[in-house]
Amino acid sequence: MTGSIKGVSFYTRRGSDKVIMRTKGGVTKEKIESAPQYEGLRKNQKEFGGSSKFASMTKFAFGGLHRLADYNLSSTLSGIGKNLLKLDTDSELGQRNILLSHHKQVLEGFNFNRKYPFNTVLRVGITGQIDRTNLLATVTIPRINTDIDLVNIQRLPYFRIIAVIGTVADMYYDATENAYVPAILELHGVSTVNNGPWHPSQTIVPEHTMTVQLSEAQQALLTDDITVLLSVAVEFGTVGFAGETVEVKYAGCGKVLASR
Repeated sequence: MTGSIKGVSFYTRRGSDKVIMRTKGGVTKEKIESAPQYEGLRKNQKEFGGSSKFASMTKFAFGGLHRLADYNLSSTLSGIGKNLLKLDTDSELGQRNILLSHHKQVLEGFNFNRKYPFNTVLRVGITGQIDRTNLLATVTIPRINTDIDLVNIQRLPYFRIIAVIGTVADMYYDATENAYVPAILELHGVSTVNNGPWHPSQTIVPEHTMTVQLSEAQQALLTDDITVLLSVAVEFGTVGFAGETVEVKYAGCGKVLASR
């Protein structure tokens, strides 16, 4: 069941088959915003807001591949943002910064799926290289024999490989705005996508490479505050109404291949 009964809310969320129950009420918003005893809570709320913004913009850097996720990426990414805040030992609580550029490795290998992770669906050793200066990424896909290398759970007739280059900016607490702001707004949560061609699910695809690159204008803005992500996915499709190949919702998986 979902809904409300006498001060109790019942709801579900994607990635879980449980019904979550939560009571309503508690301390008023006005008291939290002004009472001295809630100063620590207010500082934590500021950082929570920063972590949430970090999660939201990181998903944009995935170029839409989060649509293939089988769990709530936002909460996991928010947790990563919170852990990054803790690593800023030079700032006080409520004003700590999210410095992803100092810990790029935390997102490398990040899977968008838990039930069927990327490497269990596409069983070839895909490799990727990032040229930071030119905001260019190259993905090398070895020969694919779909009978051996591709796990087609839903037995759909087509599949394709997708490559995405995206950027995430470090986020700093701005006392003037009393909020977290990105180091470079124009490079925060931006991406370019290369949707590879559709292939039959029963075929052999020769080894090939894919490239994906951000614009020259974006390259000119690059600083050390920016983390460059290379994400890849395998997506499955079917025949659409007019005979064209169309993607099937949630059919596929992806991950962050490299972070520089």
